[in-house]
Amino acid sequence: MEVSRAAAIVVIKAGMLTTVQDSGRWGYQSRGVPVAGPMDPVSHRLANALVGNGRDAALLEITLLGPELEFEDERLIAVAGADFELSLDGRQVPSHAPFTVAAGSHLRFGARRLGARAYLAVSGGITVVPVLGSRSTHLVSAMGGVGGRAVLAGDRLPLGDPSLPQGTALAPQDAIIALPDRHATVRVLPGPQEDYFAAGALDVLQSAPYVVAQNSDRMGFRLDGPRLTHARGADIISDATPLGVLQVPASGQPILLMADRQTTGGYPKIATIIGPDLGRLAQARPGTTFRFAAVSIAQAVAARREEAALLARGIVVEPLLRTHLSSEFLLGLNLIDGVVGLDHGDETAING
Repeated sequence: MEVSRAAAIVVIKAGMLTTVQDSGRWGYQSRGVPVAGPMDPVSHRLANALVGNGRDAALLEITLLGPELEFEDERLIAVAGADFELSLDGRQVPSHAPFTVAAGSHLRFGARRLGARAYLAVSGGITVVPVLGSRSTHLVSAMGGVGGRAVLAGDRLPLGDPSLPQGTALAPQDAIIALPDRHATVRVLPGPQEDYFAAGALDVLQSAPYVVAQNSDRMGFRLDGPRLTHARGADIISDATPLGVLQVPASGQPILLMADRQTTGGYPKIATIIGPDLGRLAQARPGTTFRFAAVSIAQAVAARREEAALLARGIVVEPLLRTHLSSEFLLGLNLIDGVVGLDHGDETAING
């Protein structure tokens, strides 16, 4: 008996850097396995919520220049994060709002207006084979996703079963991440090795903007700005590297560690970006400027609670808005009003 294969997304054009990402490969850092996962965790989670997926479902992270994709069956999809021009079969469609694609439809990403990374979620999620419990792509180690690499034209990305009943959708949502428009302020907590720096180094960090350098990537953002001076040398015994930590090598120019970061590092770390501001940083393209502002633990906790409240808002289920009515869809509906099945007695009664 022939086994039918799962429906899929077919990559027509890959874009600059489009990767499969779920919430990350957690639990293996002590063995030297990096986490990977989304650069902007909030937009990743919002895109999945808009199509009824669980928060860990795999989707596409799209960087700077977007792809063109074909869908093999009807799906509910949504794009969150960076603001791109989006067209479905030549018709404009919105971000941060779910919409249906028919079998054979083409979604094209056009000009990027703001931000750096968009997240495309599809009902049912992308179901490439997991590696160590995750479908996330880690580019440096060539692990996960599609052969450990960015997607290429001709790739076929299998999809799971949709979780929403047919004929329902989710209401549009406001973007949670404020996209940086060339400038932004990012909040940090001092440490964990603030004592390895000269007196006043944290003030220097906040004294003037830093610029995201051109050689930044998913592993880390190199920042150009005020030089930070070490007091106890630029080397420490290697320890863990949290997401969003600012490590400072001998050059004095900080490196912001991001999703594909190594699991340990031997440079002292002057500060750590608070969780709610990580998405804003992830949406920064090279050339974006940032100012850093130190906050207290209480302020960081309050910001996290505010973010959690936004993410916990209920997403309303509403009737499905279709952007295309295919002949196959129409033929599957009963469009005749009144009686649709008769026996002889009923026919006699109707005809008098």
